[in-house]
Amino acid sequence: MIRPSVLLFALLISAPAWYRLLLDELELRQVLIRFLIAVPVAAVLLAGLRFLLAGYRKVEEEAPTSVVVTPERYDSAPDESR
Repeated sequence: MIRPSVLLFALLISAPAWYRLLLDELELRQVLIRFLIAVPVAAVLLAGLRFLLAGYRKVEEEAPTSVVVTPERYDSAPDESR
């Protein structure tokens, strides 16, 4: 499914063609073809932007696991029981 942001960006990319349609410099068929070409271009550009910005998303901290760590005594003297 195409995202609405992709369609809006494609409309923005093809805005000069829509303007030229209003001035009767282009036919409707040519404008629609330019819009249809702009849709996959906009989808690729926005997907790349989403990929680049995905690393900056806030990640929720995971709940601490129930691993119990027992500290052991560290002596600098060598072990004499050996």
